[in-house]
Amino acid sequence: MKNIYMIGVGLIGGSFAIDIKKNNPDVVIYGIDKNEKHLEEALELGVIQEKAILDDLEKADLVIVSIPVDATVKLLPTILDKISDNSLVIDAGSTKNAICKAVEHHPKRRNFLAAHPIAGTENSGPTAAISGLYVGKTNIICEVEKTTFKLQEMALKLFMDIGMRIRYMDPVSHDKHIAYVSHLSHISSFMLGKTVIEKAKNERDIFDMAGSGFASTVRLAKSSPAMWTPIFKQNKENVIETLEEYINNLQQFKELMQQDNFSDIFNEMESTNYITQILNGIK
Repeated sequence: MKNIYMIGVGLIGGSFAIDIKKNNPDVVIYGIDKNEKHLEEALELGVIQEKAILDDLEKADLVIVSIPVDATVKLLPTILDKISDNSLVIDAGSTKNAICKAVEHHPKRRNFLAAHPIAGTENSGPTAAISGLYVGKTNIICEVEKTTFKLQEMALKLFMDIGMRIRYMDPVSHDKHIAYVSHLSHISSFMLGKTVIEKAKNERDIFDMAGSGFASTVRLAKSSPAMWTPIFKQNKENVIETLEEYINNLQQFKELMQQDNFSDIFNEMESTNYITQILNGIK
């Protein structure tokens, strides 16, 4: 593996590039990004070594695609058209069903591995890329059986070298489950931020009272709308289902408040504390 092409040089792609280069000093990492400023920043930071264009992909041993999911759906068939028969293409999108369907009949489907590394921060762009982002993080791989075995091995070695754990899942199940544990969290954070901003228009001192609890809860509201809007669009049905359940729980909590039923509120919160055990078991 000598030539690696990162399509998208922001947080996800850039962090991959940093650790791959650290583990494989002899590889050359090329960057492709429609944002010229991002390419220049990635070069200056050493995230990539060279800039490239799509027509250069014929020289690629590995291509990692980390761009918004709507752009991935459109571009992925073209990427597969341009690579050699021995190249591997990996995407890192937060939705999987639409992406997998976009190339299900492509002649080079065997050269593609659908992946979702569950890692990241609320920051974006090449300056957000960090070493060690993926250590101990789970990487969901979908439809692994459709990728040729030799390329599966290449991908698994790469993921394990940078410290990732691997799980396998079908694309439909992935999108349903990720709506609960990721997509709903981002919507909740965005809407909490919106609620407080609207209130603060008339009460400017509200932010003086905001502590670490508010900061941690609203952290995801700093995430890129350009990345998250396409995710919500592609996973619309699952996101709506999770929102309906979430809204129902909020409504029930409100009704308990209106009834002065604080014993049930206590019980609701106490039973929900169980999530601590679940999360500790995941670590």
